[in-house]
Amino acid sequence: MNLHTIHTKTPLGVARIISSSSAICEISVLDDDSVIKNSEEIPQVLHDCVLQLQEYFEGKRIQFELPLAPQGTDFQQKVWKELLKIHFGKTCSYLELSKKLGDVKAIRAVAAANGKNPLWIVVPCHRVIGSDGSLTGYAGGLWRKKWLLDHENPVKQQSLF
Repeated sequence: MNLHTIHTKTPLGVARIISSSSAICEISVLDDDSVIKNSEEIPQVLHDCVLQLQEYFEGKRIQFELPLAPQGTDFQQKVWKELLKIHFGKTCSYLELSKKLGDVKAIRAVAAANGKNPLWIVVPCHRVIGSDGSLTGYAGGLWRKKWLLDHENPVKQQSLF
């Protein structure tokens, strides 16, 4: 599979987006923007992703409409599909997520799969919090998780829509 890469600046750092010709495979945030190198050929799906991320950060988008092709185990795929069901402005605990997946004892496996989510923001792993409401475990850093949850705060968003 031939992969393409584009980078775009966000309020939280530079996002690196990788796609095939037809679907987004990975979105990550970089702490160091000195390694930015875009592919020579940029498929439309990458342009669409950049636009939708910009709209999200501008408060104009609450749902992404992109073809996704994340790589992971069957269990990880199952967790990531469940993450897509967590609506903008809402949160879910790791325990609630493991219950929705049918195995309350799988909480650690669910948390591990959540941490391996390759589609930053689009698959909203930032919306998963501790049972006590604490901001736990976020690969991009807890300060980014807090920023994203504040950005999606329903009270704040009422003025935008």
